Amino acid sequence: MFDSREYPKSLDEELFEKWLEEGRESKMRYEYMLVVWDDLEADYHAEYVENRKQIGKYPFWGSHGGHSTTIAVYDLYSEARINITEVD
Repeated sequence: MFDSREYPKSLDEELFEKWLEEGRESKMRYEYMLVVWDDLEADYHAEYVENRKQIGKYPFWGSHGGHSTTIAVYDLYSEARINITEVD
């Protein structure tokens, strides 16, 4: 995943699937998974949020911001990628 010049590095599909499972199995009622790039660690990590309003906790990829940026957002249950330009 994210295997193009547009992204800082690719993401292993098995790790991505593991993140989806962990989000769905959490005792918290998460609905979305954020794939976040951390410049300091030079790696991706997953963060989970309960609703659409929380999706914007980090700047989106391509905008200026801190050392962490959201690369993509996925619905944990449908596994559909959420268009971040449509996030409230």
